[in-house]
Amino acid sequence: MNASAPLPVPHSVQVRRFLTAVAVVVLASWFGSRVQNSGGRVQVMDIKIPTQNGQWVVADLYRPRTATAETPAPLVVVVPGFQRSKEALGNISLELARRGIVVIAIDPYAQGASSASQNSNAAATEGYGMFAVVDYAANTPNLNYVDKTRIGVTGHSAGGNAAIRGASFFGKQAKRAGKPSLLHSVFVSGYILTLTDAVLKDVRSNVGISYALYDEGAYRNELKNGDMRFAPEALRLVNSGAAAGAGKITEVKIGRYYGDSAERSLRVVHNEPLLHPLQPYAPSATANQIEYFDKVFALKHGLPSTDQVWYWKDVGGLAALVAGLVALVPLAGVLLSLPWFRALVQPVPPPLPRPRGAGRVVFWSLFVVGALVACFTYIPMSELSQRVFLAASNREPTWFFPQRMNNAVLMWALLNGTVGFGLFFLSYHFFGKRHGARSESWGAQTTAAELARTAGLALTLASSFFLLLFMVYGVFHVDYRSLFMGARVFQPEVVPQLAMYAPCFLVFFLSNSLRMNGALRLEGQPEWRSLLLGGLANSLGLLFILIIQYATLAWTGTVHWTDGWLYINLLFAVVPMMFVLPYFNRYFFRLTGRIYLGPMTTCLVFITILLTNTVSYLPL
Repeated sequence: MNASAPLPVPHSVQVRRFLTAVAVVVLASWFGSRVQNSGGRVQVMDIKIPTQNGQWVVADLYRPRTATAETPAPLVVVVPGFQRSKEALGNISLELARRGIVVIAIDPYAQGASSASQNSNAAATEGYGMFAVVDYAANTPNLNYVDKTRIGVTGHSAGGNAAIRGASFFGKQAKRAGKPSLLHSVFVSGYILTLTDAVLKDVRSNVGISYALYDEGAYRNELKNGDMRFAPEALRLVNSGAAAGAGKITEVKIGRYYGDSAERSLRVVHNEPLLHPLQPYAPSATANQIEYFDKVFALKHGLPSTDQVWYWKDVGGLAALVAGLVALVPLAGVLLSLPWFRALVQPVPPPLPRPRGAGRVVFWSLFVVGALVACFTYIPMSELSQRVFLAASNREPTWFFPQRMNNAVLMWALLNGTVGFGLFFLSYHFFGKRHGARSESWGAQTTAAELARTAGLALTLASSFFLLLFMVYGVFHVDYRSLFMGARVFQPEVVPQLAMYAPCFLVFFLSNSLRMNGALRLEGQPEWRSLLLGGLANSLGLLFILIIQYATLAWTGTVHWTDGWLYINLLFAVVPMMFVLPYFNRYFFRLTGRIYLGPMTTCLVFITILLTNTVSYLPL
């Protein structure tokens, strides 16, 4: 092993870069928190509510300071959809709170920091925990600033299912007791499958729905499309609020209010020209929800529905996320100047010769083959994961790989990481080493002691990332988040899961680092081009899946992969991660001259982000 090389960037420069990145995180988070709490006019705090069977629900409570015991305000419980946490619908939460509505945004059961449920059908029978929250809010004297006669619910996707199920559940209670339902009004976004006569007959609440015209799940609807004008589901909803003896409508007027809010028979249907995962983040869809609750609660706050500020919080969250990740590189540079880690700094090996002639054919053939393998193995691996990890796939509590959706990504990553290693070494053995390629250029030489020290540095870097996030959340009550991408605060329950998932994912991360630094680092190639090529090589296969899915939707009106459409939607957050991964692998390689620090660090950080942003069926 060579003696340690000089540091590639002076210590003082790395310190300055690290402190600058941390300053961006702090300032962006402060800015996001000021948007979230409306400049101090809304109090935002964590709450935890014990529920049935030893379960619990964690939520964010938004209390406008105008809501007091003397001037109680209506309450809306916000229920995110499948794979989402309370922060995911922070846009509607803060917009309603700006308008004087108390909001409780929950982590659904088995998501975020809430417990799992003992019921495998928690959405229908417990509203993902929302039923218990409504019961608590309606009956506790603690929330004396809430008008108990004006409690509403809104949710997207599976959260929308929970909302309409709640209207039916509390409607049955009201019918038996001869009293008004605890739920004054509900708004259902992105879900219409349970708008059936069996569910609607017990509803005693105002109901609004919002369904994306180009929703990927529309093939499941009765007319197999997302057009709500003649959809039987929408017609049943509107007619369910009609007075006895009134004629049934045969076409829904989109955006028209039917019925009477005071009698809790109000119905409205919206049909925005959007995709399912983008619907919660469209200003038009957000405006429709705002107008709905303004109408049913008869609010007079003076803010038009188009006056929205939530996207500024997302700007702050995105800046904090980027800066938090970028900070890892200079922090590594700072730590590598310490005696314990100094020995990890080795000279960066020379790049490979630029391929020419047959070498170019081999190079681009492997590039295309890798992308095609990534593309055509994703859905099969998703389907296989449902058979391999039966408990999680059946929503049963388990400690053995409990994350249903990430199990699919894991199997895809393990397969593609293995294929990546195979393609790399086969191409080297049969072609590369005969045409000037040398294994010394890979930066793969190491020892067990060096690997152990590298793992210690990676663990320190990953811990620092989440420690800073923890401090930011503790002070400002915001995490690093923009739209459906975000890094949540680390939870202790993730530790045993990380021990299961990280080694499997590490195969993919290490394969990527070897490819990025041992095959895509070429003589005479500009660094920006090498990095861009690496990002495309790592993400193009998954991007092909999105292109196929949505090109088919645009052409035929139905997505290509129907049963697996939720797994495709997961890629909206995974593809950006895959694109930036090679950049970090290259930056860490330039610091150490070895391929190992990058994948060890990014695996710990990115996989922890994945694990904290999904459904996890852990035992109580």
